[in-house]
Amino acid sequence: MSTVKISFWRIFWPTLVSSMILSVFGWIFWLIVFGSIFGNEPDSKDSSVLHMTLAGAIGERSSSSINPSSISMDKTTGLADILMGLEKAKEDKRVKGIYLELGNVQCGYATAMEIRNGLKDFKKSGKFIVAYLNGEVITQKQYYISSVSNEVYGFSTSAMEFIGLGGELMFFKNTFDKLGIEMQVIRGSNNDFKSAVEPYFRTDMSDSSRVQTQRYMSSIWEDVRSQIAADRKVTAAQLNDIAENAKIQRVDDAVKLKLIDGAKYRDEVEEIVLKKSGLKNLKDIMAFEDYAKKGFKNKQLAYSDGSATANIAVIVGEGGITVDGDEMTSDEICKYFREVRNDDDIKVVVFRVNSPGGSALASEEIWREVSLTTKKKKVIVSMGDVAASGGYYVATPASTIFAEPTTITGSIGVFGVIPYTGGFMENKLGLTFDRVQTNKHSVLSTNRKLSPEELTLIQGEVDQIYLQFKKRVADGRGLKIDQVHRIARGRVWTGADALKIGLVDKLGGFNDALAFAIKEAKVKKAQVIYYPKVKEDPIEDLFEQLSKEDQESVKIKQNAVPKVIEDLTKRLMKLDSYTGIQMRMPFDIDLH
Repeated sequence: MSTVKISFWRIFWPTLVSSMILSVFGWIFWLIVFGSIFGNEPDSKDSSVLHMTLAGAIGERSSSSINPSSISMDKTTGLADILMGLEKAKEDKRVKGIYLELGNVQCGYATAMEIRNGLKDFKKSGKFIVAYLNGEVITQKQYYISSVSNEVYGFSTSAMEFIGLGGELMFFKNTFDKLGIEMQVIRGSNNDFKSAVEPYFRTDMSDSSRVQTQRYMSSIWEDVRSQIAADRKVTAAQLNDIAENAKIQRVDDAVKLKLIDGAKYRDEVEEIVLKKSGLKNLKDIMAFEDYAKKGFKNKQLAYSDGSATANIAVIVGEGGITVDGDEMTSDEICKYFREVRNDDDIKVVVFRVNSPGGSALASEEIWREVSLTTKKKKVIVSMGDVAASGGYYVATPASTIFAEPTTITGSIGVFGVIPYTGGFMENKLGLTFDRVQTNKHSVLSTNRKLSPEELTLIQGEVDQIYLQFKKRVADGRGLKIDQVHRIARGRVWTGADALKIGLVDKLGGFNDALAFAIKEAKVKKAQVIYYPKVKEDPIEDLFEQLSKEDQESVKIKQNAVPKVIEDLTKRLMKLDSYTGIQMRMPFDIDLH
């Protein structure tokens, strides 16, 4: 009997290929299974209550990404999802009310106001909103959003903030001095309010910076108080007195002062919700996130795959303005405008801007595409938490600009920052540099200081861009250059003040801008498509669903970085990303 020898490789390669094929089919199988389980829009039985939980980051659009350091999903809840979900729930006869819970909401006051106004509009349908506040600390922003509810309850021993608005700026000059680093700052002439660069060469706020910061903070506080006062049947003066004298330390204090209706445990609040809705079981309470997100996604997918035709486009620009990257890039925004401009089905465009500005070059690229689009169809701008500097620049060609009273806008100014690191390199690291060059400006390096002549050249370029900025505003807003100069100089304004000086046309949120656009378009039925377009991503959906399960069963330990270090790192990384002349917000400040 003869023995047949079989090559190892003849076995290995077929086995490997077949294993890969089986793995692929396995993934497809599980995606189909999970898709069938999670892909459909939630079923709201004959009657239901929506459990709306607001916590974490709230951006313009929902997004999920895998965080490799914690093996978890970093999630951002989209304002578009929330507003569309509230609009749908208002008309949905099966929905009896909303059970609202708020965690540590991370957003600006303009976004908080939009959510609050959406809830207020929902209430007009006659349906109820019951809010429950709990956790270690109930923030002022949480309370502001919840105060629109018919009834507000809180956990008895939870600490509660109600102390007005304040913020703190960090200055790096002394640190740079110790390291031997000097920041060479060039601002547009008379840009005394353009204080974004002050932390690099000052140890405290300039008078101009303090004036504008105090003004916009006071304006926002006035709006917050007036809205709470109207819904809680107290006066704005009473609210200011409560904040001034720190009369609220815990939920029980807020109950005594009639800002909260009662101190309750969760089960007691859930009983109130069941009683008001006529439901008998907590299982009949649906997750608002699923109800809203699936509804938004399904409608957008229909436009993306061509099964439905849109007649109104919403282009969302969020984050710092750059040519490319992962925030508001001119590469992407320009592409979207070109697409909608050449789409005959699109009758009007809503440009949602939530940006502190950024690259002057990228801002000009976007400005050009917006301008070209306005020649074919109207562009309505809706400003979010902030639309300042470059974020305002790109809005100037629009036919109508909407802003919330608490939106931060304006900041018409320009700056450049060029670090000098030669002293640090030599004195701290022992590194020296020498140069060979054909002309006196051939080597522009951070390891040597700019000469007076070079500083003059750069100042001239900055001033030229600043003049162009003012001209863009003047042309777009129907103003003279001298008029623009008086409200420019890098100064920021709230939306309420911007309306008075002619930088915006109307006060209102995204829904107001969209309603205005629909009226302008004169369409019988509005079909709204969002850019960037929603795409089906089964892998993301799968991991998102798995992360929900993990939250209940697995606690992953993380080495948390102190927030002050994290914030400092982000600031320095932003500084490192500055390329060319910048149109950015005059400061970076959190409102508490």
